[in-house]
Formats: sequence, C-alpha cells, structure tokens
Amino acid sequence: MANVVWHKQLRILLDLTRDDLDHPELPDLWDTVYKTDRFYGRLGVPVSERDLQCGGVCRDMGVEAPMHLRMRGGRREAVHERREDEERHSVPMSDEHKAYQERILRAAHEGGFGGDSEVRTRVGRTWIQTDTLVEGADGRRIGWEVQLSTIDERGLRGVRARAGKAAKNGITPAWHTDRAAYAQRNDTHWTRSDRLPAHVIARNGDLRVVSGFRVLDFWHCDTSALYPCPNGIRRCGKAHATAKPRDVFFDDMVRQTAAGTIVPIQFRAGKSVHRYWVTSADRDRLEDLDSDDTRLPPERETTPATGASRNRPTCQPAPSSSTAQEPPTPAVPPPARSLLTALPLQPAAPAAETAPPDLETGQPPAFEEREDHAPQATDTTTGLPTELITLQQAADVAHHKLQQLDDHHERDMQRQVWLQAAEVVQAAVTRYARTKRLNRYEVEARLRQLVRRTAS
Repeated sequence: MANVVWHKQLRILLDLTRDDLDHPELPDLWDTVYKTDRFYGRLGVPVSERDLQCGGVCRDMGVEAPMHLRMRGGRREAVHERREDEERHSVPMSDEHKAYQERILRAAHEGGFGGDSEVRTRVGRTWIQTDTLVEGADGRRIGWEVQLSTIDERGLRGVRARAGKAAKNGITPAWHTDRAAYAQRNDTHWTRSDRLPAHVIARNGDLRVVSGFRVLDFWHCDTSALYPCPNGIRRCGKAHATAKPRDVFFDDMVRQTAAGTIVPIQFRAGKSVHRYWVTSADRDRLEDLDSDDTRLPPERETTPATGASRNRPTCQPAPSSSTAQEPPTPAVPPPARSLLTALPLQPAAPAAETAPPDLETGQPPAFEEREDHAPQATDTTTGLPTELITLQQAADVAHHKLQQLDDHHERDMQRQVWLQAAEVVQAAVTRYARTKRLNRYEVEARLRQLVRRTAS
C-alpha cells in the first residue's frame, strides 16, 4: 500500500492522508476518483489499464506500479497490483543511511546552517522528496541524497530525472555513495567515501570524500607543459585546465557547499563532459578561461593557382586623366616573415598621432584617402606597428587586473573592460594583416608572444 498516488489522466499526485487529497481547488476529488476506479473494477478493466499508479517510492525509482483504491475500516487505501511493487516499500533504511543523515545535519549545524531529513518540497502539483535538505547561505539549498550498497540497482534508474527536477526548482543535488560503480556514473554530481560501518560514520572522526572533488590545474600548452594538448595538437600555445582528484573531509564538504565555496561544475575533457565539485575560485577561473574569445582559429590560407590559364586577361589599363593628380603614396613593402620571428620585444614607443582633417574642407589629408596606404609607426625591433603593441599591452593589463579581483560585481565590470580591449586588438590586427597580406593568426600569435615575453 502507499499514501501517494499518481493520476495519469489528471497528472497530479494524490495524498490519501489529506481529506482534500492536497488539492483544495478540486472539490469532491476523492469521490470522483474512487467511484471511477470502482466503476472500472465492475467492468473488469485490468488495474494496469486504469489511471492510477504509485506516486511514492516506485515513482521515485522510475517504476510504473499500477494501483487500485479501496476503503477499509473507514480508511482510504491504495493497493499495488503486484507483490514486488509492494515489497519495494518495505525495504528498511539501513543504519549506515541513517548515520549519514545524522552526520550531514550535525555538520551543517556546526557551520551555522539549518536542515532536516526526509523533506518534502511542494513543486506545483507534485513533490520533491529529499533525504537531507541543508539550508545554506544566500538562499542556497543543498539536497543530499545517500545511495549505499544496500540499495537495489533499480533505485538508480531515475537519478537523472530526480536531480534535474531538484535543480530546476532551486535545490542543488548532491548524491553520495560508498560504491565505486555509482560514483562513476555521470547522471549527476556524485561523491564517494569508503564503505564504513554505521558507528564509524556517526562519530566525529575524519570521514573523507575520496571521489567527486577536483582541483583545477591551469597551464599553458607550450613545450614545457606536463600535460598533452587536449585538442590533439602537439602544442597549441593556449591555456587549458586539467582536473586533478583531491580528497576532502565530508564535514567540510557539507559546510562549504552550503556556504557556496564548493560548487558543482560540468567539466569538458575532449568530447566527454564530467560532473565534479570544485572550489568557487576554480569555477570562476574556469569561466574566465572559457570566456576568452580572443583566441581565434587560424584562418584558411588560399593556395596559389598553378598552371597556365586559357582565359583572356581581365585587367585593363587605367584611363589617363587630364586633371592633375597627386602622386600616389609609395606602398610600404610588406615585412618579411623573418620579422615575425625577431628578437624579444623592446619597450614600445608612443603611437604616432593621426594628422587632423583640414578645418576648411572637412576632409582628411590626401595620404589618408586609402586605408591601405595609411602610414603607421613601426617598432624597429619587431616590425609590428606600435599601435598594435600598445593595444595588446592594454588588453593584457585589463586581463591581469581581472584575475586579481575577488568580488563578483567587480569581476563582471572588469570582464567587460577586458573583452572590449580584446575586441579592439582583434580589429586592429585584422586591418593590419589584410593590408600587409599576412596571415592574421600568425600576426596575432607573434604579437602576444612578444608583448607577454617583455612583460614577464
């Protein structure tokens, strides 16, 4: 028997312990549902083809268990059709499970947070059943679910649905187990401790989380890196993060998740996405790394055509003009590729100011009529315009300042400043590379390498 019934047609849960079935907006709901079920019974309709299913343990496990209603001794009862469904409700809670619930509440109270066990949270017309719900800081709610070796494998069928439903309604799911097979699942954020007896779990000794918590190691993909490039390239020159396992005390895990200093993330490694718990500082650094849009993929270089063409030439000589024209500004020869691999960058000189337009005509000077021929101050050591060097230095300073901030509001404001500076650099590099007929990605990579080598 069960006290909670799921009505398939109405798509609501019926609590038989309440006079109104917990739906005061629907008067005479019990009479309607009960008489309908009894009518199906008189017609010989099988229980499995009626509208009622178990809405408690069976539904939480993802099992569809048909039920029918009856009145016995003036009490409302819902009866399972199959004995195995009824036996699922009679599985007692293990002592280890109870010990974990007690320890979670004790650790939360020691950290100044509230909580309770076997909490039912109303969500619309349904409920969320949580083993232990911890009320954390800033309205944060952590829903701890304990799954141990005494739990049948069928109990894990609805983990993803239950975790998603909890997260959708403001409860951060935290699933804990002592089985390696459960902890390797990727349907929610699992943590695991060693299998221990109840009296060891309940006492105040050190209880470690041996799986599920990670420390992020941030590194640059160069020849001195200890890790292989996750992009499958020999060395891409970008920044990456590697998740390294790290043990943490279970009591600290409970308190810090409630405080928000340990948070869940989805970490991408190649084509796989893993769910880990990390510190909030590592989470922020990972978001900064993923939000860096300044590293663009290399542009596709056009392959020069080979062989003779049988088409007639399409170029035509420019018609001569009788009006006097200013002699064109001689084109600056593109710098050789060897300039991109020059010596380390020297302190950049201030960028040359652009000549102001003519005040009488409102037109710029003649040498600025074409962007391709605009003179730019060039660093003698690197061959790159000093304007690019100055812009890249400003973007790096903005990024360095972002990494030193801890306040979330200040980080958001500084992140916008950094992104705007990075966009200006990209636009300037694109114009320069297009003007000089160079590969844009190579110009940008060399510019960053030279500026950051000088800064270090």
